[in-house]
Amino acid sequence: MSSEDGWPDVPGDTALTIRIPEADAFVRAPFPAHITVLYPFLPAARITPEDHAELAALFADHDPFVLTFAEFRRYPGVLYLPPAPDHPVRALTRAVRERWPEAVPYRGVFGAEGLDPHLTLANDEGPETYERAYDALERELRPMLPVTARVGSVRLIVTDGRVWEDGAVYELGRSPAPPAPPTRPAPPAQVLRAESTALSRRT
Repeated sequence: MSSEDGWPDVPGDTALTIRIPEADAFVRAPFPAHITVLYPFLPAARITPEDHAELAALFADHDPFVLTFAEFRRYPGVLYLPPAPDHPVRALTRAVRERWPEAVPYRGVFGAEGLDPHLTLANDEGPETYERAYDALERELRPMLPVTARVGSVRLIVTDGRVWEDGAVYELGRSPAPPAPPTRPAPPAQVLRAESTALSRRT
């Protein structure tokens, strides 16, 4: 996350993200295609089994959804794809923040609400080169748009200060209860009597 957001990650930092593997071919940064739900979340050492259970229940209350990426946008030095619609992602962020208000998006650098949902494609150009470099990258990638992805889970990722790794995966939506096994109807009374008579004759 540090290369995207401009400050060093702290060992034990965590984030909640949505992986978008359908867009991996677009990304020119050293991380897989993803949308951040909340960064940073709680420090890894503070996340308890109860927190994991609450996260699982929280995300299970949100249905899976489909996102489409059809245009390029930029922050200074950053080229990204905005998801459409973005309200399902915002709803996830809002739900997590309501439960854990101490987890402030981007450490408050971009205000209380953080940044709009986005999928970063490139972020390694400086102020004097990024416009020209990203113009060229847009021309290269535009024929590959739009990209559509079904979102069915949120990942908790953890860093040691250099590398981010998966910590947990939380599924969206509640799985339907498995069907009850079929019950065999009770045999008619006359069948039971016949079986009982046959058994008594053999004994």
